Amino acid sequence: MAFDIPASVRPVRDAVHAFMTERVEPAEPVLRRGGDEAAALVADLQREAKAAGLWALGHPKELGGGGLPFLDYVYVNEVQGRSEFGQLALGTYTLQDSLMLHRHAGAEQRERFLEPLVRAEINPSFAMTEPGIASSDPTQLTTTATLEDGEWVIRGRKWFTTFANRAAYTTVMCRTEPEGTSPYLSFSMILVPTDTPGYTIVRDTPVLGLDGGHCEVLYDEVRVPEGNLLGPRGHGFVIAQERLGPGRIFHCMRFLGQAQRAFDLMCARLHERTAFGEPLYKKQLLQQHVFDSFAEIQSARLLTLQAARKIDSGDQARVEIGVIKVVAARMLNAVIDRAIQVHGAEGLTDDTPLGHMYRHARAGRIFDGPDEVHVTTTARRILKEYGKGGNWEFGLR
Repeated sequence: MAFDIPASVRPVRDAVHAFMTERVEPAEPVLRRGGDEAAALVADLQREAKAAGLWALGHPKELGGGGLPFLDYVYVNEVQGRSEFGQLALGTYTLQDSLMLHRHAGAEQRERFLEPLVRAEINPSFAMTEPGIASSDPTQLTTTATLEDGEWVIRGRKWFTTFANRAAYTTVMCRTEPEGTSPYLSFSMILVPTDTPGYTIVRDTPVLGLDGGHCEVLYDEVRVPEGNLLGPRGHGFVIAQERLGPGRIFHCMRFLGQAQRAFDLMCARLHERTAFGEPLYKKQLLQQHVFDSFAEIQSARLLTLQAARKIDSGDQARVEIGVIKVVAARMLNAVIDRAIQVHGAEGLTDDTPLGHMYRHARAGRIFDGPDEVHVTTTARRILKEYGKGGNWEFGLR
């Protein structure tokens, strides 16, 4: 099995890499400050991306996107992930929501939400996690929606609803079915415009000191039309799984982009800096950082590409996705940590991007399921094969 970047993908990948390193990464200080200047800069970057043919590359062509096949887009997503602002600048921030609506939305929903999403005229948000609830077990979610006189009435509280403070709507996971229904058929997805009465943003929850738009939202008798149901009633878990599987691969490829950037910074620093009469790159302990980081990045990359190939072939690749979610997140934390160590005191400041990268990386071990859940479920799936008298042939299943 070859993992070389396909010749057909190389030109667009190189173009995205150039856009990221020449336009997006230098703009990060302004983008992080937010405000009108940042908003204007985002709009400029988006116009440039559209003009260069780099806009929404992973979205289907029929939606106005670039139409890259899943596996091809995975290669591109790695270099796009070098910056936390890559998705926003290149119009792929909405990809998971766009694909979800593309599969399940009705005609009215498509016109109101899907088409503007791909054009970056509106932003989406997604609400599953709830405060005080172990959301790695979503059968415990308590937010409810009851059908009353042709309207869904939603009651509950969600948090880590990303960018709800700038979104046009939120897709809300709610319990809609009566007691006694299977927990995996008890929940539905409902589209809620953020200007609906009763939809109240309680706060933007800082994450490791960063204001990242992770909002806590109160749903106080929120009423939306019955037609705002996304997909069949009671199929919220099915839709969520469709969303999360490929989404985790996208996360892991962006982790690789971040790790590659940290690795580049670390190796450059080793050549630029001297200590005790010789360049840092001649110090054996620091050479160990290079070796360990190279091995971990490449191992995670190959595992991620293998999972992507299985997804591309129609396999759910649950074991492979569970493995890469843990391995890639741990790898990213380790590589950035070493890069900070090599930079010394400067690595602790905002004079490099490493501090922001480090805090985002730590959150990656919790978002989309904590490491412990993926370790447990993956091990159980493997052991189940042995319990049936079979085995697990690495790389062959």
